[in-house]
Amino acid sequence: MRHDGPVGISVDTLVSYVERTVDQMAGIVSDLGNDLANQRPPMPGANSPYAILRHCLGVMEFWGGQVVAGREVTRDRDAEFRASGPVAALITAADSGLDQFRADAATADPDAPPRGSHPNMGSDELETLTQGGALLHVLEEVTQHLGQLELTRDILRGVAS
Repeated sequence: MRHDGPVGISVDTLVSYVERTVDQMAGIVSDLGNDLANQRPPMPGANSPYAILRHCLGVMEFWGGQVVAGREVTRDRDAEFRASGPVAALITAADSGLDQFRADAATADPDAPPRGSHPNMGSDELETLTQGGALLHVLEEVTQHLGQLELTRDILRGVAS
């Protein structure tokens, strides 16, 4: 059975879910402090809590800014996963990133094609069909990374105790 009708969720509601999720992530990173937030769990390919949040800010900037709002965004995705630094600066960046995402999302026409493109994705990908799809992709990314961050926090606290 296909369901191609409108879902009835507003852009403002979607943005509020992204805000809540990023606020939770910022709270976890803040609670961990500079030392634990910058540690990687002892597993191959694991990311630090700092890097996970930094990556989510990159997701919001790229998908909200370039794909939805049509601003050119230069992004170094690999660097997001290597990022480290003081937690206070990252929390400030998260607040600014949410402000920018809110402004970018306010320009969205959810059923319209994206104003900008993704260089590595075709126009038939769910994320690139519409501006609404791009915004949903942001929500998808931040929520899945919140779960990753929660597990990472628990592992690091277990290792640290």
